[in-house]
Amino acid sequence: MKWSHMMLPTLKEIPAEAEAISHILMIRAGLIRKLTSGVYSYLPLGFRVLKKIEEIIREEMNKKGAQEVLMPAIHPVELWAKSGRLEALGEDMIKFTDRHKKINVLGPTHEEVITALVKNEVSSYRQLPLIIYQIQTKFRDEARPRFGIIRSREFIMKDAYSFDCDIKGLNENYKKMYEAYCEIFKRCGLNYIPVEADTGIMGGDVSHEFMVLAENGEDTVVCCTKCNYAASLNKAECLKPGQGQNTKVKKSKQEKCKEVKTPGLSTVKDVADFLNLTPDCLVKTLIYVADGVPVAVLVCGNHDVNEAKLMQSLKANQLIMADEALIKKVTKGPLGFSGPVGLQDIEIIADYGLLDKANFVAGANKPDLHLMNVNIDKDFKVCRWADVRNITDNDVCPRCTNKISIHPAIEVGHVFKLGTKYTDTLNATYLSEAGKSSKIIMGCYGIGVTRIIAACIEQNHDKNGIIWPKQISPFQVVVMPLNSEHTLSMNTAEELYDQLNQQGLEVLLDDRNVRAGIKFKDADLIGIPIQIIIGEKNLAAGLVEVKMRATDTRDNVPKDNIIAKIAQYIKEI
Repeated sequence: MKWSHMMLPTLKEIPAEAEAISHILMIRAGLIRKLTSGVYSYLPLGFRVLKKIEEIIREEMNKKGAQEVLMPAIHPVELWAKSGRLEALGEDMIKFTDRHKKINVLGPTHEEVITALVKNEVSSYRQLPLIIYQIQTKFRDEARPRFGIIRSREFIMKDAYSFDCDIKGLNENYKKMYEAYCEIFKRCGLNYIPVEADTGIMGGDVSHEFMVLAENGEDTVVCCTKCNYAASLNKAECLKPGQGQNTKVKKSKQEKCKEVKTPGLSTVKDVADFLNLTPDCLVKTLIYVADGVPVAVLVCGNHDVNEAKLMQSLKANQLIMADEALIKKVTKGPLGFSGPVGLQDIEIIADYGLLDKANFVAGANKPDLHLMNVNIDKDFKVCRWADVRNITDNDVCPRCTNKISIHPAIEVGHVFKLGTKYTDTLNATYLSEAGKSSKIIMGCYGIGVTRIIAACIEQNHDKNGIIWPKQISPFQVVVMPLNSEHTLSMNTAEELYDQLNQQGLEVLLDDRNVRAGIKFKDADLIGIPIQIIIGEKNLAAGLVEVKMRATDTRDNVPKDNIIAKIAQYIKEI
């Protein structure tokens, strides 16, 4: 491809709306352009990367015996209502009414659709096991699209589904997909970490996420610094006070509960500062609504509620924070002053971190008042104890009790053991060898195809631009004659361009009539692994310069030996 013929609009300026480095570089390097909030067009350079990632995915999925299909993006809303996920996804679901007054959904994922398909096509154990996958556009009405294609409203996913007669078959297919994912991300040049993960609205009881550590990641990964424990923030376990250590939980002598005035002070920090205490001396009382029922959740003042863990503990399908009106109704007090003492007709769930708490401060359910010296069992009763908070740097590994590290990350893949969650609700069965009707066992396996591009750039860039791994680079080589008006330079560039193409390489020829400095900057920006630089002085000596983008190493190579040398370089990167 010749640069002068390609739609490749590079930019010098940093786009005003871009925060993440991947978003900035994808726009500056001419990979994408924004149409509207969370929706992007892929320009030729970006599309070439996208297609290479898709091909890697197809190759690895096909190796594992998976079969590719293409399912509709438009789904009847009744299918989602039947599975129970219509309400769970809520406003994230993009819905529209057609001319026949029927409500339809733009598919955010395809568990319901694939289960309905298999239900009608599979009837016997002889047709199982089965793995089906697709690469398809998905739609989610994100409340706050951000970081470019990392969190967008329209995106491309590879979603695969396994169907088995029993758990043994599910475990085998889950292992196959896990292995395929490792190979896919390795081939895409990603430094990834598989972590234990929460199953969320997908359901099932086992799942793993494949995370890419990145400064601008919107997810969080917890890793042990000694053993191989790794989990997403929503899954990472917090040990109880004293657990895993040779110490017993001790409580201070209980003092008498009393009211203290805290005028206009409702945050943990403000109350702690006013009372000359540390935040861990306070207990937060948060009111949630789980499947329509209010619950009170207690955590230490220096901890945050982990809503995924809370949902798992409650076995709830939907969890939302109570609004101000409901908080006033439940606590009989104003927003910002909620506390556990005196609460009636509501379940109180306490995080394990409160087990060693005594004489703590909590809201008094009255304006401008808090309670000091609050104690569990003496002043109120806990209905249920659970691990419902986020792990912190002060916690230890739940497996070996050594130090942990916490990192921002981008999720690029997720695998689930679904069991019969969808085959139960949609009644997908098979006839066993014994003639018994049984529910099909399912697994689900998703990859954020477009997210891989952003994750790769987050991990592979420098101050000058993108540094593509060769497997997904839009081109392998860029040929740059520095003076397009110099006949010998242009003839040499054209000759090398033709020879490299004949060798089966993907080559971009920068034939633009622009300054050499622009060519250098643009070549570094778009990040093609190998640059062949043709300058008049070198050419007069029978040489051309080869620059390796990743290492910035340069080598003057005899022009007549350049084809063999490039083949060698490509093997080495």
